[in-house]
Parts: sequence; C-alpha cells; structure tokens
Amino acid sequence: MIACISIPGLELKAALRRTPTLALRPAALAPEPRGEPLVGPVTAAAEAAGVRPGMRLGEALATCPSLVLVEPDAAGAELAWEEIVRSLEDAGFAVEPASLGVAYFETAGVERLYGGLEPALRRARAAVGAEWDARIGVAARRFAALAAACVARPGQLVVVAGDELSRFLAPLPLTLLPLERARYEELEALGVRTLGQLAALPGGAVAERLGPDGRRAWRLARGGPAGRVRGRRPPVAAAVSLEFPQAVGNELTLRRALARLVEQALARPERRDRFVRKVALAARLESGGSWRRTHTLREPSADLDRLRVALAPRLADLPGPVVELRLELVELTEPAGRQLELLAAGGEEQARLRDGLRQVRASTGSGSVCTIVEVAPWSRIPEARALLVPKDE
Repeated sequence: MIACISIPGLELKAALRRTPTLALRPAALAPEPRGEPLVGPVTAAAEAAGVRPGMRLGEALATCPSLVLVEPDAAGAELAWEEIVRSLEDAGFAVEPASLGVAYFETAGVERLYGGLEPALRRARAAVGAEWDARIGVAARRFAALAAACVARPGQLVVVAGDELSRFLAPLPLTLLPLERARYEELEALGVRTLGQLAALPGGAVAERLGPDGRRAWRLARGGPAGRVRGRRPPVAAAVSLEFPQAVGNELTLRRALARLVEQALARPERRDRFVRKVALAARLESGGSWRRTHTLREPSADLDRLRVALAPRLADLPGPVVELRLELVELTEPAGRQLELLAAGGEEQARLRDGLRQVRASTGSGSVCTIVEVAPWSRIPEARALLVPKDE
C-alpha cells in the first residue's frame, strides 16, 4: 500500500506562525510581488466568507472587506516542510516528497514495526505534528492515495481497499487531475464532471480529443499506473547566513555578501572532499516575509568563482530590501575526487550521461527521467505501443 501525506495551505500555515492570532480571522496568503494578483491559501474564516484560493485580489477584497493579507514566507515554508520530512524519516518512513506539502511512503516496511497499518499511520501523523492538520490517504496506487488524502478531513486517515478503488474514484471531481483550466471547461461542456464519467469513456477517443494530457488524465481516472515509492537520499545540512545591521537593497552590496557566503559555505567541514550539485539562496525581507530560490549546477563544482557567478543573477529576483541573506548547500556529490585523464578513456560519454541524469533528478525530483519500453509494437494505437518507465541509474 502507498500512503500520501497532504498538508493543504502549508505556505499560509508557515507564514501564520509569526502571527498565530490571524488563524482565527479571515486571512489569505498575499500574491507574489511580481506575479499575478491571485490570493493563495485561505483560512477557514475566509473560506466561510466566500474567499477561495486562486481568486483575484480585487474580487477577494470585495467579497470580504475584512480580509487580512499575510506576507508570503517562502523560506519558512521550505524549512518547515524539510523539518516535517526529516521527522518522518526519523520515525522510520522512507519518504518521497512530491511537492511542498505532499509526500508519499510505502507502508509494507513499517507495518510490522508498529503493529499494523493503522498504528503505522497514526505514528506518521504524530511525526508530522498536530499543528499542521495533516491528511493521510492510503491506496494501492499513487494517484488514488493522493485523492484519498485530498478528500480526507484534517487529521483523518482514509484507507481505500484494492477492490473499492473504482467505486471510490468514480464520484470525485475532475479538479483532482493535473489538467489546465481550459481542459476542465471542455470536459464539463461535454457533460463529463467526475472521474468515473471520464474513466467510462474510450481511451482512444479521449486521447484524440485532449491529446497526451487527456490520455494521462484518463489513466489516472482509472486508478493510475502502478509504481513504487522511492525514498529520497537525505540531504546534507550545510548552511551559512549573514545578517545586516540595517536593510540592504543595493545589488553591489548583496553581491559582495553572496561572495562571502559562498566562501564560508565551501569551507564548512560537511563539504570536505565533495562537490556542490544543488544550492539554495534565501533571504529574510524587511517587510517581514522571506524569499527562497534553488539552483542546480549543470556540472558539480567546488569552485568559488563559478558558484558566485551562477548565483549572482538570482539576486535580481529579490522583491525588496534584505535584512538577512542565507546560503544552503542542498545536495553534494559523493566524497571522491575527480581525476582528469590525459587521453579520453572509453565509456566517458556514458559517465557524463549518468552524471547529467543525476543532475536532472536533483532539479526535478525522482521519476522525472523515463525511458521508452515497447510492449505492443503491433498495436494500431500509438499510445499502446510503448510505455514510459522511470529510468534507473
């Protein structure tokens, strides 16, 4: 069985940790400074007043004039999510984070440890913490587990047996599928409003009308592909920060501070004999919010100038003056040196290809690199001739 842990509105809950009293008032996460004017997650009081996530800012304020906008705390949300994942790993769960607030793990290895499925799920919920109102769904397929977690109430466990999978998914809305808004409207115009109605249609007709995205949505509506959960490799915790005596908005000063942080990070003992593959640059803003961006290097490096040049353009994305700048070494390579050769040896292209695949996985997550496997080359349907299978190292 595959379990899915979902924490809706994690960004808002992390931002409300600074002002807990706003959790009982109509509040919503403010739009990004340079993004579209759309509100983020909302509190229960704001939802009761008619405000919905993704609503335009002007419409939300007109619907609820007492709505309070909470400054986004991207760095705080990332750190809170990392703490949750590490807590689950400390409890014995091999966790695969899918996105901010959504993670998967298999229950087969921990049921014997905790004396059954439900005790193991209760232990996972306790590891997350009651303050986050985590929802847990369990099913034989990954998408079904996510759907179970989405329909569960805060703090509830929903277990879907294998023989009940189709009946469970049938009445659920299409909004659970990863489709564009135009596709939802097109399906609703055709009279298709639930997963069961979509699953009852011929797969070829859906693929012809909606393309590859529709074909994938049709498969998910029927339960989704069977696959295993791959636990992540715990990242190496190495971070340095620099706090300014007063807010700084000058780019030249920030570049000098960044160069100093890179120098300090490379001197950390955790980085000894390792190359940097993925880094994160975070900042605490003068307005009280935070900002965070990650960067995956095309080739792992421990060169000071190269890291500084790669991270410096990220400073242009800062939405305001900074009171603290933080640099995190998110992922490092194995503790081994790189011995260059005078003559190119055989198999060097394969080694570079494997290294490039590891970089892609570090940037986009596990399961993002797939290979094509022919299963029915004689089929007349192009989508049935081959399957996409996650590529192993």
